[in-house]
Order: sequence, then structure tokens, then C-alpha cells
Amino acid sequence: MPTNRRFLLLRRPDGTPVRDDFALVSEPTPALEEGQFLIRNHYASLDPAMRGWMDAQGNYMPPIPLGDPVRASTIGVVEESRAEGFAPGQWVMGLNALEDYSVSAVGGFTQPIDPSLVPNVTNFLSIFGAVGMTAYFGFLEVCEPKSGETVLVSGAAGAVGSLVGQLAKIHGCRAVGIAGGPAKCARLIEKYGFDAAIDYRGKDEAALTAAIAEACPDGVDVIFENVGGIILDAGLMNLNLHSRVGLCGLISEYNTEPRGIRNLWQLIVKRAHIRGLLVADYVPRFGEGAAQMGVWAAQGKLTIDEHIDEGLEHAFDSFMRLFAGTNDGKMILKIA
Repeated sequence: MPTNRRFLLLRRPDGTPVRDDFALVSEPTPALEEGQFLIRNHYASLDPAMRGWMDAQGNYMPPIPLGDPVRASTIGVVEESRAEGFAPGQWVMGLNALEDYSVSAVGGFTQPIDPSLVPNVTNFLSIFGAVGMTAYFGFLEVCEPKSGETVLVSGAAGAVGSLVGQLAKIHGCRAVGIAGGPAKCARLIEKYGFDAAIDYRGKDEAALTAAIAEACPDGVDVIFENVGGIILDAGLMNLNLHSRVGLCGLISEYNTEPRGIRNLWQLIVKRAHIRGLLVADYVPRFGEGAAQMGVWAAQGKLTIDEHIDEGLEHAFDSFMRLFAGTNDGKMILKIA
């Protein structure tokens, strides 16, 4: 069996992760048991949710045990198999880890994929994977958009947010995005088709509230929230009656003490509702969502950017891009 490089979690991060929280080690790859197969990981998805899995309390998934490799969605090729239905050379996708080789088993999270169905196999980690399905089901089913409404998207230049803005336009809505810096704001309008973009940098809550009001003169009917903190509070101050807030993420609070929502009272004033969303609820319907996203992509109505860094030895730096905002598109690490 080949030697396996593994990116381990050594200790629980205290606030923002630091390099010493992790270690890249080389270990023997264990021999396969009956019903197992060995995956050579080619690409791994790097997502903000991974930060929550590193904490002792966990969240919707159990915490990563100390000394184990950091959990991640990966796509790769079956290298060796003692499992029916998984043959050497077959491409697969599943929830594995940041490591060269992962051992999986029949009945687990790993499923076969067909690279011939997509322009690039990495698309299974972006538009046709959890990212695309989060945007599709989170926006259409949780936020329930209606033609003519105004949709406000935070983290709009990110992988999920950029797709939500494009879905809003497909469904006849006005899309307004919040992003960090002039370059990302320009990309929202020029590449993703947003109607307006707001740069959050250098703005306090009052300034953000005013900027949203200027960009959304008729108020906000839907908020698709990826960031939290003062950005969410500013959005809440611009809600219309009976508006909806889809809570997808709170990345601004993952490395700090939770700030909490200060303007929650606006949900009472505007008779609005807020609902959390988790893509795991829609796994049985991924085929449905991917098929429709594929149609829109083929029609030129959807654009997806992928930011691919190369090398397992760069896993820490690539992961931290998510919190520094230096990635341009879905953050993917090429391992093979």
C-alpha cells in the first residue's frame, strides 16, 4: 500500500486557526478489509463549515477527533477495491479528508460520479455539488423568491452567493450583492449580472444600513445571508413586510465569540421570518437540482468560478483564504 500524506488536526483552534493547530504527516495506508475500497483523492473542497467541525462541540456534524485528518469533501479515483460496485479507475465523490488516500466502504458517503457529464470534474465540488445545491434549494425553497422582488445577498462574490444572485436574476428578481473590495463588487455586476453591489469594507453598521437603503430604494424582500454580524443587522433594517431571510452561514463569527443578531426585532416589525438552511436536507434531491442547474449553465445563464490551489502542503494557506477573502470563486485544493 502507498504512503499516505495526511493533514491532521492537532489541537482545537482558539479563534482564528494558526499553522501549529495542524500537521502534515506521512503514514502507511492501511490494508483494505472486505467491503472497503481505496480512493486516490484528486481534489478537495475547502469550505467555511470545516472551521466548525474543528471545535470541540461540533455542530451539525461531530467534531473532528484530534489527531485525525481534517474532514473534507473530495473527488478522486478508486485505486484498489474489495467492494462490490467500486472498481479501480472509477471516479467517486464523498466526504473523506485532506489526505492523499482515503479508505471508504460500501454504504458510506462516497458515490460514483461520471466526469463525462460535466466540463471539468471539479464542477462536482462547485456548481453540481454541495455549493450549487445550497444555492439552488436554499434560495428557491427556503427563500421562496417571487418575480419583481429585491434580493440581498451577503458574501455575494463567494461560491454560493454568486450563484444565488444569478438564480435571482433567472427568476425575475432584482439582485443586490455585498462583497469586499472594488474588484469583487465589479465582478458581481460585470460577470454575475447583479443589479447593484455594495462594498462593506470601511463601513460600520449605520453606513452599511444607509448603503443598502440606497441600493434597495424599494426595500428588501429576501436576504440570503452568508456572513452575519453587522452585515446581517444592516440588512434587517431594510426589510419589507413579510420578507424572508435564508440563513446559510455566519462566516464573520466563526473565529470569534458569536456577536448575535442585534436587530432581530425587525422580524416582528416587518412580520418577516428567518430560517436556517442546510444542504444535507436535500441530498436525496441532488439529481433534480443538478439537472436544472445544468440546463441553465448550458443556456449561458450561470457562471461559476473555481479557485484551485495545488498541493496538500498548502492546505492551511488555502483554507485560510476563505477567511481573508483572497479566493476568487469556489475554493478547491488539488491533491493528486
